[in-house]
Amino acid sequence: MPSSTSGLLAITDSQLSRYREAFVADPLRRAAMNAVSKTTVRAVAMNREAVVRCSHTFSHMVKAGEATSQNSSGRCWLFAGLNTLRMAAAEAMNLENFELSQNYLMFWDKLEKANYFLESILATLDEETDSRLIMWLVQNPVQDGGQWDMFVNLVRKYGVIPKEAMPETESSSSTGVMNERITLKLREYAARLRKAYRTGTAVADLRAQKVGMLDEVYRMLCIHLGVPPTTFHWQWRDKDKEFHRDGLMTPKEFMARYVTAPLDEMVCLIHCPQQSKRYNTVYTISYLGNVVEGDVIRYLNVEGDVMKKAAVEMIKDGKPVWFGCDVGKHFDRDLGLMDMDLYEYEPIYGLEFGLDKAERLDYGQSAMNHAMVFTGVDLDDDGRPTKWRVENSWGDKPGNKGFMVMTDRWFDEYNYEVAVEKKYLSPELLEILKMEPVKLPPWDPMGALAR
Repeated sequence: MPSSTSGLLAITDSQLSRYREAFVADPLRRAAMNAVSKTTVRAVAMNREAVVRCSHTFSHMVKAGEATSQNSSGRCWLFAGLNTLRMAAAEAMNLENFELSQNYLMFWDKLEKANYFLESILATLDEETDSRLIMWLVQNPVQDGGQWDMFVNLVRKYGVIPKEAMPETESSSSTGVMNERITLKLREYAARLRKAYRTGTAVADLRAQKVGMLDEVYRMLCIHLGVPPTTFHWQWRDKDKEFHRDGLMTPKEFMARYVTAPLDEMVCLIHCPQQSKRYNTVYTISYLGNVVEGDVIRYLNVEGDVMKKAAVEMIKDGKPVWFGCDVGKHFDRDLGLMDMDLYEYEPIYGLEFGLDKAERLDYGQSAMNHAMVFTGVDLDDDGRPTKWRVENSWGDKPGNKGFMVMTDRWFDEYNYEVAVEKKYLSPELLEILKMEPVKLPPWDPMGALAR
């Protein structure tokens, strides 16, 4: 029978014999097998010295509130964004701690993503159904993830509200079933729109149908998340026990009064060392966004030290820094520690793991998948960062009451993005920001979303 893999080499019996003999003859590999058969390889590989030297003391810290929790959802980017705003609001109202409604912004993000998806379907009606672009569009049209520019688009359009004005629901804290139901409808809408186009329906008529589709998505979101308030009564008692009442407010009025942030002056810096990218260049991602009329995602790719310096300067000025990283690498959740020396895998396997940052991006080993907030940095006597204080959104159990430690070496390897004010950039970079962004395909590694 002819082989379907002609020209490819199979594993031979002699190879297997050599592999087995070499393994059995090596006492270190047998010891590793015995250890890993009884416990996790991470527990065996954990470097005690890295754990012991982990310290939650920092030379520079930003005021932060109590830990928040995104629960079983992928809303880290919304939590991180709101966490950069909430303490300014707390200070304006003389509160010790304060939370803005993450459920409120998620409602609008889902509705806007539904519209963005359907508009993308209408923009690609001439594509074949099995094209890579259509397959990418329908893969995950209303997932939880996002980016800084998407957060800013929502806040500009809808404002923000206190958490108590639209608290969490079961579905906001556990989004799986809601996402699955809405995704099913969106794929159905996509099939209906594309089928109608092939039978001659005008695009203007298809867009009119889209309005009714969004009405159904709005209905589903209300069932899962509640009806977002257009106005709410706001009153509070501050940390000095004094009572305050503002009465009836809109989300935008609340934002204007209490949540002062220079959102128009913020820019996303990325560090992407792939050969396919250039430093000092602005990039955007095709078909990635939420608010159709909002700003496109814009990334200014810079050297790692440039990104780091801007983050340090913001923290020194008492401002938190939103950032995006690959949180799962060289990380222990209970310790809340991100450290390149945390695990010693090489002695266990007798192997080295040698991909660099660019190669990890090229070959799918790493991507920006989680957003958090820098609320501190530890600078040595020469002003160089040694470690970073990280505010996460996984509740108060991990790390030090929900706050984590990232070593500076880990920053170099797995941090990809920071949102900083333009005033921390050089005049040369400010000039580069004016350039028309280079478009990357939606499946580019820099198109990954924080969850």
